[in-house]
Amino acid sequence: MQPKIHKATAEEKERAKAWPIWEKEESDFPWTYDEEEICYFLEGEVELTNEEGKRFKFGKGDFVIFPKGMRCKWHVKKNVKKHYTFR
Repeated sequence: MQPKIHKATAEEKERAKAWPIWEKEESDFPWTYDEEEICYFLEGEVELTNEEGKRFKFGKGDFVIFPKGMRCKWHVKKNVKKHYTFR
């Protein structure tokens, strides 16, 4: 499994304003998505490695969708601040 990543559109940025904010300092941690998560990154830089060993980079300005069931490791390279919601 892998995330879908693209630069957020004006519509996506506006929609995300209503979502909660999550912040995380520079760190490494494993994560499993029990639900699909949709995020808009306000700040930060992340390198994520999925369970197949493929790496993905995303951060400030990106709109990311993590699929339900995805297992990965996060490497937060610069402190993250993001809006998020679950589907």
